Amino acid sequence: MKIIIGGAGAVGRHLAKLLSKDHQDCVLIDEYMDRLEGLESRYDIMTLQGSPTSIRTLKEAGVENADLFVGVMTAESRNMNACMIAHNLGAKKTVARIDNIEYMSPSLKPLFEQMGISSLIYPEVLAAIDIVSGLKMSWARQRLDIHGGALILLGIKLRDTCEILNRPLRELCGPDDPYHIVAIKRDDETLIPGGNDELRVNDIAYFMTTREYIPYIRQISGKEHYADVKNVIIMGGGKTSVRVALTAPDYMNLKIIELDEQRCERLNELLNDVDTLVIHGDGRDLGLLQEEGIQNTQAFVALTGNAETNILACLTAKRLGVRKTVAMVENLDYVDMAESLDIGTIINKKTLAASHIYQMMLSADVSSVRSLMMVDSDVAEFVAAPGSKVTKKAVKDLGLPFGVTIGGLVRGEQGILVNGNTRIEAGDSVMVFCHEQNLQKLEKYFKADTLW
Repeated sequence: MKIIIGGAGAVGRHLAKLLSKDHQDCVLIDEYMDRLEGLESRYDIMTLQGSPTSIRTLKEAGVENADLFVGVMTAESRNMNACMIAHNLGAKKTVARIDNIEYMSPSLKPLFEQMGISSLIYPEVLAAIDIVSGLKMSWARQRLDIHGGALILLGIKLRDTCEILNRPLRELCGPDDPYHIVAIKRDDETLIPGGNDELRVNDIAYFMTTREYIPYIRQISGKEHYADVKNVIIMGGGKTSVRVALTAPDYMNLKIIELDEQRCERLNELLNDVDTLVIHGDGRDLGLLQEEGIQNTQAFVALTGNAETNILACLTAKRLGVRKTVAMVENLDYVDMAESLDIGTIINKKTLAASHIYQMMLSADVSSVRSLMMVDSDVAEFVAAPGSKVTKKAVKDLGLPFGVTIGGLVRGEQGILVNGNTRIEAGDSVMVFCHEQNLQKLEKYFKADTLW
C-alpha cells in the first residue's frame, strides 16, 4: 500500500512510525528539511522536501499511485487543498486534519467527497471523547467502550487496597470469570500476562469486561472509596476544553479557568447554551483553586498548550486532594515522565489522530484502532470474515503471534469474553490487543481464506 503524508509535524511523524512497523511504501513530505532529518534512518520510510500542496512535489512522491494521501499540516486550508490536488492527481483516498467543528457535520460528508476529501480528522474532538469517557469513572486511568459499550477495556492503577494482588492469574481469570487481564504495565515494562503472572501494587492493569461487571471490577480493584465525578475544574480554555464542556453529561458541574481575558469572553459566547462557569485567572494559583472549591472537586483537567504546566498543575491538584487528574501532554518525550509522577490520565491528541488514520490503512474489516501510550500497544476491533482463519479453530490453537491476545468479542449485540476454548464465528467483532506487533500481520487471520 502506498501512503503519502503531507506534513512532518507530530501527527505526521507518529503516523510514519506506525507505518514503519508495517513496512508500507510511505513518503513523508515537508517544506522544512530539519523536520525530516534522521527519519529515513529511524523509520522504514522515504522523505521528500517540498510543499504538500505543490503539484510537482506530489507527482515526485508518486501520488498517481497512492492508495492514501494524508494532510496533517498545521493549517486546515492547506490540508484540504493538498487533499483535493492529490485526489485529482490520482490518490484513491484522502484524509485532511481540520480544526473547524462545522465541517464534521454528517450532512457535509457528500460535499467533501465531491471535493476529493474522503475523510476529515479533528483531533480535539477525539481528545474530548476520551476525556469525557474517563471523567465518568474517577477510579480508572483509561476506559475504552468497544462496539458501543458491549465490551469495556479499563486501565486501572492498582493500590494496596486491591483484592486480587499477588495471586496467579489462572486463579483469577478462569473461563467463567467476568473479566480478563489483557496487559500489565509494570514500571517501564509491558507484560502480556500468562496464567502464572501476578498483579502487584502500582501496576496498571488492563481489564476486559462487560458493562454489567464494571461495579465488580471496581470492587476487586479496591476503588469503591473513590467518589464519582460531579465537580470538574478545567485549566485552559482551548478548543479541546470547549468540546469537553459541550459533550460532558448534564450531571457534571464544569468550571473552566482561562488566563486570557479575551478568550474568556469568547468561551462565554461558545458555551452560552451549557451550564459551564468560565473564570478568568491562573489555574496554577492555589488561592484561586481553593476559592473555586478545589476541596470539593473530584476531577482536575489540565488542557493548556504547555505539557510542563499541565503536569505540574495536576500534581498540585493531587496534593490538594483531587483523585482524578487528566493532563494534556502533547510532547511525547514527556509521557513517560508524566506516568512516573503518577499524574493520572494522559491525553495526546496527535497519537489519537494518527491511530484513527492508521485504521483506514488496514484492508481487513477493522472497525476501530486505538493506541495505548502507556503500554506502547494497539487495541483493534477486527470483524471475522466468512471462511477466515480465526473461525477454523479454537483460540488456543490459532497460533497467534507472541505479544497478541484476544480479550473479547461481540456477537450480535452481546459482549463475550474469550478464553482458549472459544470458537470465533463469522461476523464476530473481535478485540485484539497487540504489543510491539504490527496489525497487518493479524489481518490474514480475519480475512476470507479457504486454504486454512
